[in-house]
Amino acid sequence: MKAIDTDRIKTALEYRKLIDTLLDERKYADLVLQGGYVVNVITREIYPGDVAVTGERILMVGDAGSLIGPHTRVERVDGKYICPGFIDSHMHFESAMLTVTEFSKLSIPTGTTTLVADPHEIGNVLGVPGIRAMIDEARLLPNRVLFTVPCLTPDVPGLETAGQEIGSKDMKDLLDDPLVQGIGEIQGFSNVMPVFRHASPLIDDLIASVTYARSLGKTVEGNAPALFGKELAAHIIGGGTHVSCHETTTKEEMLEKLRYGVSVFMREGSSQRNMAECIRAITEEGVDSRRAILVSDDMVPEDLLKHGHMNDIVRRTIAQGIDPVEAIQMVTINPAAHFGFTDIGVLAPGKRADLVVLSDLARMTVDQVYLGGVKAAEQGKLTLEIPSYVYPQHVKQSVKRGPVTVSDLQLQAAGTEQLVRVIEVIPDQNLTGASQARLRVEGGVLMPDPSADVLPLVVVERHGRNGRIGKAFVRGMKLREGAIAESVAHDTHNIIAVGTNFEDLVTAVNRVIAMNGGICMIRQGKVAGDLPLRIGGLMTDELDGQAMSLKIAELHRLAQEALGCELHVPFMHLSFLSLVTSPKWKITDYGLIDTERFEVLPVIL
Repeated sequence: MKAIDTDRIKTALEYRKLIDTLLDERKYADLVLQGGYVVNVITREIYPGDVAVTGERILMVGDAGSLIGPHTRVERVDGKYICPGFIDSHMHFESAMLTVTEFSKLSIPTGTTTLVADPHEIGNVLGVPGIRAMIDEARLLPNRVLFTVPCLTPDVPGLETAGQEIGSKDMKDLLDDPLVQGIGEIQGFSNVMPVFRHASPLIDDLIASVTYARSLGKTVEGNAPALFGKELAAHIIGGGTHVSCHETTTKEEMLEKLRYGVSVFMREGSSQRNMAECIRAITEEGVDSRRAILVSDDMVPEDLLKHGHMNDIVRRTIAQGIDPVEAIQMVTINPAAHFGFTDIGVLAPGKRADLVVLSDLARMTVDQVYLGGVKAAEQGKLTLEIPSYVYPQHVKQSVKRGPVTVSDLQLQAAGTEQLVRVIEVIPDQNLTGASQARLRVEGGVLMPDPSADVLPLVVVERHGRNGRIGKAFVRGMKLREGAIAESVAHDTHNIIAVGTNFEDLVTAVNRVIAMNGGICMIRQGKVAGDLPLRIGGLMTDELDGQAMSLKIAELHRLAQEALGCELHVPFMHLSFLSLVTSPKWKITDYGLIDTERFEVLPVIL
């Protein structure tokens, strides 16, 4: 309560200072961006104007000549465009494998000034203490980083094993933190009908968490892949009557969700790209875009450095035929309205001076970035110091099992060949298909068929809870030789591995265990490339963002050159093959999962 009172007093003093500066002819602005074009996301206009700033807040927008005094810092932005700082409304630091600090260092120069992160991944591994460590890091940063926390881990109890369980009992502790915006994606109620039929008590716990969050004025984010009609309505009500969805993949889904009042988070990340399909509801049907919001969800550092962050997503949206100002609305005023942010998202008096100066509107070329009136970046480079954060040692000891053997990873079978179920990878989606293949049996073991791209896929429980190993087959990973293993496997993050032969497969898994988490590629029994990820087996604090980008780019190159992998961002695609909250077949440490029926399937038909 004292912290809240202090914030209120600080805000009141700031407001009084702004009024005095505007009305007292002896007072002047601290900063004026002069001679530019104002991008007004309130009225969807562009017109000439200045932006004057005092302290951390915008003083006024318009002709600010009378507010320039002897000590005012004037930045000439002639011919350039001034707009609000960009908001990424749904993202995961863990997917970038970077700490909050290192991600921010790459993101800020691209114009993204606010991040709303979902620490679902580290929550599955380390529980509330892991989430707390991430929040503590965010307190040190100059950009605004807020969190939407999980209200349930694991998402599907009884079909996957998490490192820690989170439920309604943990919500008060988490939601009372001022950096917690609300509850994150309610994945446990994504498969609405199977949950209702087979895991109904989860709905009661979900509603308890949601109603408590809503009573505090906190938001709740949805997760509604391929939901329509009654099931979509049930999901929306489960989230407290207004939710978002970042899993919308078709124009038809987009239309129905917008008509229901869902904030559609149009995802455009490194491996899942849905904006072009979603945006058709606006370009072809002419529906209102106020609840259309652009998000990244999952991005690798290589893409952040090469292409940018939200500015690149806005650029792609403009290329789909959306007016530039309307596209900018999707990363400013639209998310601000969804979350109830009253001090960012627009250029107006009293708002926080998180500003972006663009030299090219269509290409979204970021020239300068301001955080609370302080220049944070110019010409793609940070201009302020960002403090470092040391993660506690307990988050770096999350792999709690011993090595595995070849026989542990094999599926036994009789005869000379068998018809088996096969998970089908869908490129650039976390959805999967379901198919069949005929595999030969040698020595009582089902064998891979690399020539047909049918490969063994395993998930090895690493949290020290039960030691289970799930086994299946997958088509679409496009490996010609070797194996890949990683401790990034949504959402419970056990060790997932795929390979063309069992010898390389077991070596890859054991290398990840030995590293205490990370990514490893094995070819002919030797390490072709690896990357330790010791923070929860998900992130690293041993490399900065630049070095991490180079490392990931190197791993992608090695995957192609050493393993012959033709799939775009193969590590991210592999990590989503265990996401049991999205259709259709996935794998966990329990085995092959039919996510639409909530059951474990036998691999052999």
